[in-house]
Amino acid sequence: MNDFDFLNKDTFEADKYKDMVKSYYEKDKPTQWFDHIYESAKGDYTKVFWADLEPSPYLVSWLKENPINKANKRACVIGCGVGDDAQALSEFGFEVIAFDISPKAIELCKNRYPDTKVQFIVADLFDYPKEWFESFDVVYECNTIQVLPDEYRKKARTSMTSLLSKDGYILVSCRSRDEHEKEDEIPKPLSKSEIDEFITVQNLKEQSFLAYDDEQVPSVPHFFAVYKK
Repeated sequence: MNDFDFLNKDTFEADKYKDMVKSYYEKDKPTQWFDHIYESAKGDYTKVFWADLEPSPYLVSWLKENPINKANKRACVIGCGVGDDAQALSEFGFEVIAFDISPKAIELCKNRYPDTKVQFIVADLFDYPKEWFESFDVVYECNTIQVLPDEYRKKARTSMTSLLSKDGYILVSCRSRDEHEKEDEIPKPLSKSEIDEFITVQNLKEQSFLAYDDEQVPSVPHFFAVYKK
């Protein structure tokens, strides 16, 4: 047993998880804990505690309702986890690069989808390969911003936006909160003013915005927003 077995889906302990994340925040290493999540699964992607094991239904619905009819269309999945959303984009005809800072996550993806066309790559959102700059028609971001501390959240939005090609779309899925509430929560949900910085700071155009409660008990409020460059 290692020090992070409490992160396995079968043994998950929320308080220990939050203490671990906070300890990395305090060391100003806010992305270096992700690999522990996937290492705790011991090679079994079904044991990753936050994995839904299916693509986002909101992503799939958007892809069905907004077909992008162009040759060689490209998509990028940020913090791809165990790969569900990346595989869905591939099945809709995109050339997909899906990256995660966690080598263990990428290993799980490659083992889970041995015949996939997706390029699963270990990469850092804050230092991605220069050839990715402004090169994707669709960028999918799910729950990355909310697990970062404040200054890194702003940096993340800028970096995510920089991946978009002209007329590209970024789809943003996250937990939500009312203004000035849950300020110390880990993960910290996004307020409306915060997600609106894709408009007010990054100068993107809002294409659609949905606030909804998921089906968990108790339910958890979420946003699903689409912005265009």
